[in-house]
Amino acid sequence: MTDFRFSRRLFLGAAVSALLPMRAAGEMPDPNRFVALDAPPQQIEAAIAAIDGIVAEVMARSGVPGIAVAVVHGGRTVKAGGYGLREIAAPDEITPDTVFQLASVSKSISATAIAARVGQGAVGWDSRMRELLPWFALSDPAVTARLTIGDLLSHRSGLPDHAGDDLEDIGFGRRRVLERLRLLPLSAFRDSYAYTNFGFTAAAEAVAAQAEMDWSELVAQEIFAPLGMSATSARYDDFMARADRAVPHARTEDGFAPLFQRQPDPQAPAGGVSASVSDMAKWLAMMLADGGDLIPAAALRPAISPQAVSVPAPTSDARAGFYGFGFNVSTESSGRKSLSHSGGFLMGAGTCFTLIPSLDLGIVVLSNAAPVGAVEAIAASFTDLAQLGRISRDWYAAYQGLVGPFFTPLGSTAGMAPPRASAAPPDAGWAVGSYQHPYFGSVEVRGGRDGLELVAGPAAMVLPLRPWDGRTMVFDFVTENAVEGSRSLAVFSGEGEVAEALEIELFGENGPSRFLRRAPG
Repeated sequence: MTDFRFSRRLFLGAAVSALLPMRAAGEMPDPNRFVALDAPPQQIEAAIAAIDGIVAEVMARSGVPGIAVAVVHGGRTVKAGGYGLREIAAPDEITPDTVFQLASVSKSISATAIAARVGQGAVGWDSRMRELLPWFALSDPAVTARLTIGDLLSHRSGLPDHAGDDLEDIGFGRRRVLERLRLLPLSAFRDSYAYTNFGFTAAAEAVAAQAEMDWSELVAQEIFAPLGMSATSARYDDFMARADRAVPHARTEDGFAPLFQRQPDPQAPAGGVSASVSDMAKWLAMMLADGGDLIPAAALRPAISPQAVSVPAPTSDARAGFYGFGFNVSTESSGRKSLSHSGGFLMGAGTCFTLIPSLDLGIVVLSNAAPVGAVEAIAASFTDLAQLGRISRDWYAAYQGLVGPFFTPLGSTAGMAPPRASAAPPDAGWAVGSYQHPYFGSVEVRGGRDGLELVAGPAAMVLPLRPWDGRTMVFDFVTENAVEGSRSLAVFSGEGEVAEALEIELFGENGPSRFLRRAPG
């Protein structure tokens, strides 16, 4: 699952700062707040009226098959529309009630469920993980002792980027992934930022454990039911049971195709929520009301305040990007604060929302296609029009540079032909066997119909091995985190009657990926 942010360059001439009128209490100005350039009501109305055209243009340029949009302003839904098809080449159209997988937009919703628990006094943002979830640990005991749910929700725990996603890819469930995070190396605690779906999930699990509830039940109790989000769930089975649901589409050389179905239950708090824009509009309205009657403002505000630097300022005249607890916290080119999040499944979902609290304005854009920047371009174009009265740049083109790397096949041999003077592959009897790794568990090399096969993970993913050069073999793979065309080396070693070890390139991102042969029995 992906999350990307585009740091908009600030042009100070586009904003006018002014002190607020004197407060009634003590007639004292608030020096930490300023009033940005006014956005006339008709300017916001014009931005809303422009949405249909913006969506049509972005869909034509991107080829995304289906999109839904909702806008909330002044406490009510002022726009809700569906565009395109639930499944390409099928007749069913997208409506405001079509349910989409939200991917990482789930984090912001989950954070509000935790904020509700904070408001009730059940937990605090600084509650220690070891007290709420005693079995959870990281590789440094000193960090484990100090680790809070806020550290994990703001991605400042020191865990590597996307830690645990590789285990989910090969079939590990939530508990087993979380248990194995203790085997990963750590960066500086509270002084580094790395986006981790399973770190976030661990924090949510700790809150659910305190409540003695399953996470999907807790978020429904705290958020979905009170807001009347009747088509929203944090369970994959509920999404699949919806008659009006968007089918995911992966990106291909020819556009988009419904090739996969993402099952995100292992990281449900971070990426497993599904909802319609009609339901999401209710959540946006609650957020713009500073929690409304559902979440005390004092409990919610830490989540929407900077907790970690997520994007360092690229130049001396630019501002950094920040992450709260499940929210991107930014400053718009107008000088206004914005809250946002993007989400994406390479298997077929692209989502985002943006809130401009000072305008009491929010937009959510959901799509049934891999993240190509379409939804962000729509949201950015709309918020530009609402704040500035014009679209400041070609946002779809701008996002292309960000999303391009997502679609680059992984592996040092991807797209390459085998060496011309390659050595013969190893004898099957020498290579066959079971190999063990402390983090990834066991893999098996076995003889298949067309040669050797690698069988990996609890999902028993079968990966045919192909000769490359002697004891170095290769296999192709496609996962949520790797597009079609990705390829991994598999290198056997040992001087005995059987291979002693197997090193797998695919598993080497966060440390050594050397699997040792397991002794028989």
